[in-house]
Amino acid sequence: MPVPDILTPADRYLELFESVQLERVFADSKTFADCAPLKDPQQILDDYRRLRYTHGFNLKQFVADNFEYTPVEKSDYVSDPGKTLAQHIDDLWPVLTKEPRGQSPFSSLLPLPKSYVVPGGRFGETYYWDSYFSMLGLAESGREDLLRNMADNFAWLIDNYGHIPNGNRTYYLSRSQPPVFALMVELFEEDGIRGSKRYLSQLIKEHDYWMDGAATLEPQQAYRHVVKLPDGSLLNRYWDDRDTPRDESYAEDVETARESSRPASEVYRDLRAGAASGWDYSSRWLRDPQRLASIRTTQFLPIDLNALLYKLECMIASISANAGDETTSARFNQYAVRRRRAIDRYLWDYNANIYRDYDWHRQRLAAYTAAVVVPLFVGLASPVQGTFVARALEKDLLSAGGLVTSLHNSGQQWDSPNAWAPLQWMAIQGLNAYGEEVMGAELARRWLTTVHDFYRQHAKLVEKYNIVGSEVKAGGGGEYPLQDGFGWTNGVTRRLIALYPGVVD
Repeated sequence: MPVPDILTPADRYLELFESVQLERVFADSKTFADCAPLKDPQQILDDYRRLRYTHGFNLKQFVADNFEYTPVEKSDYVSDPGKTLAQHIDDLWPVLTKEPRGQSPFSSLLPLPKSYVVPGGRFGETYYWDSYFSMLGLAESGREDLLRNMADNFAWLIDNYGHIPNGNRTYYLSRSQPPVFALMVELFEEDGIRGSKRYLSQLIKEHDYWMDGAATLEPQQAYRHVVKLPDGSLLNRYWDDRDTPRDESYAEDVETARESSRPASEVYRDLRAGAASGWDYSSRWLRDPQRLASIRTTQFLPIDLNALLYKLECMIASISANAGDETTSARFNQYAVRRRRAIDRYLWDYNANIYRDYDWHRQRLAAYTAAVVVPLFVGLASPVQGTFVARALEKDLLSAGGLVTSLHNSGQQWDSPNAWAPLQWMAIQGLNAYGEEVMGAELARRWLTTVHDFYRQHAKLVEKYNIVGSEVKAGGGGEYPLQDGFGWTNGVTRRLIALYPGVVD
């Protein structure tokens, strides 16, 4: 399958793209980024340059005449409130599945060789870390065909682009997302699907992507995703190779940069890196929790990212050993040991006994959020650390409806009062792995009750929930409206229903 032209819409349409976005031709900036041209893009741009200053020129009409677009993908699916939650989720998989199809050669969509599941709503493409949590439910629903197809698609992306992008759009190619490909491969083994060895080369390529430039760094230097600390330790940060407004949030990024005294390119880079984190956005990336313009994502070494890279290193070591390659296995075991030591030194708060992000510019500990569940989920924490984390979660973040995302109500969607399915899953599994099964079961009960009660009231699942207070509500905040669908909520909920039978009908 050939790799297509990878210009983003902003690259391709230049001042036309800027005008459409800044003049708000569409309410959602992502709409124009996803449009397909009706004729040669260069001809469209030439026509725009020729006509834009003529009397009576109408930008909105010009776009309508030259582009094909659908504001939000619609389907004919209507939920049946009489069905159980599990039945509803099983019915949704075909609705959220996209098949490889012919498309405009100048569309921002990157064609994939096999079918895949999308989150839903405005998100009509596949997303990297979302997909793992959707795959949990697909496995429970017996959709091994989609599990294999999605893993093969991600392997294809690594082989062709050197990494798994944020999503299969050209404007997502400059960044990745939390590295969960190793978890997908592990899921195969857990569910009796053989073949994890076939992805070993792609796992190593993904590690190379995240560690690019590490060998040439001096202490307290950074290059792309890697930071070398004063003692020579290597840890990672989120990064995007571009420093311009995001195509899909162009007007929003320009407005945010205008509110900052920093160079706009720095703000754009940090906004993009925040999108790469999957936590777009959260007080954990902000100097001032109430001001998005204070974002400094690239200055933080996140606990969840480094825990997931530890898992990647362990998986490569394990699969290499099973394949008889002891040299590679030993090398990646050593990487994992070094990372674990660095995490304990820089990301563990020995006073509060909790993991935190680390501000490598200021050389001090930073945010404490629900991201601390990831070291438990991947088996990085010691037994003592696991116990400390469990008690902190119980005291600070456990609410009546599940695990809240952070201690701050900043107005950003990855903060209080919101709760997200992937964090519930990693917390439950992490707690269970460290002997906290009672708390894990209670968290599962609270989360399933939240999703089930909302489903009974509204006949749908959503991407996030407001779990602070006695009333079950949809989550809010962020730069776009709440989305229905929703891939990872479906996946996590479907899996938990099977693991904790009898909690919901």
